[in-house]
Amino acid sequence: MAGCPAGGRLTAALRRVPVGQIARLDPGTMEMVQVDGTDILLVNLEGRIHAVQGICSHQYFELDKGFLTGDSITCALHLSRFDLETGEALDPPAELPLAVYAVTVEDDGAIVLELPEGPIPVNE
Repeated sequence: MAGCPAGGRLTAALRRVPVGQIARLDPGTMEMVQVDGTDILLVNLEGRIHAVQGICSHQYFELDKGFLTGDSITCALHLSRFDLETGEALDPPAELPLAVYAVTVEDDGAIVLELPEGPIPVNE
């Protein structure tokens, strides 16, 4: 699949995809969701919801098995750390950033991703 540029948000035509309710995602927690077969990690950092690709860009491993530190997620397999705002790889061995997806929380608490039409970009 095509990659998402480092630090960049997706700019193609977008579709809105509801993926859950904010009430399920307490501050300091994360949840993996699947959209069109792609794992996307939702993270609640002090009430701000972030959405990034759910699989480490270094080697296939689910990031919901990792741990949160400040504004970053650390992969439990090789300890690569990623910025949740930009997707930037902060610690090796990962070099590629995570794809970052636009996310909003609606007035009714619905978490909605804004994803491009077609395949969902990930970096691998």
